[in-house]
Amino acid sequence: MRDSKIAEKQPLVKEIADLLDGASSAVVVDYRGLTVEQDTQLRKQLREAGIVYKVYKNTMVRIAAKGTEFEQFDAYLEGPTALAVCKEDATAAARLLKKFAKTAPMLEMKGGVVEGVAYDAKGMDDIAAVPSREELLGRLFGSMQSPITNMARVLKQIAEKNPEAAAAEATAEEAAAAAPEA
Repeated sequence: MRDSKIAEKQPLVKEIADLLDGASSAVVVDYRGLTVEQDTQLRKQLREAGIVYKVYKNTMVRIAAKGTEFEQFDAYLEGPTALAVCKEDATAAARLLKKFAKTAPMLEMKGGVVEGVAYDAKGMDDIAAVPSREELLGRLFGSMQSPITNMARVLKQIAEKNPEAAAAEATAEEAAAAAPEA
């Protein structure tokens, strides 16, 4: 009898283990108090962001996470819980859940594991404040582009004010660049 129950649960444990395999983050969520409409809306937003959100029994999650970096969130597996797992953007799940919790305060992040490090609820709030990779790259490229744009603008203004001086200065710069270094 007991062996048949264990055999029945193996596919579910494998499903959870496969979900966690290669994930950059997994957030443990308390979803109690959400309306059906809120839950549906949350699932839709997470799915569109490439985040898998499912409710599993805590025991099944513990068994599936055993021996992996996700074993660390064992302490957060109390009461009704759901997992939000993301394989791409390590901060996406926490960011989206925190944003959604502003409209549905009953939703609560209990904790999670991000890139192999366990965080409690406060830590997950801090993770949620980290911008996405794309946003960070945009900021980086914007900050790199700004000085070049400003220099081009200044050179253009100089050329418009005094075309002869600008041409002489450009010729002097070209000559200096072409001169062999000693």
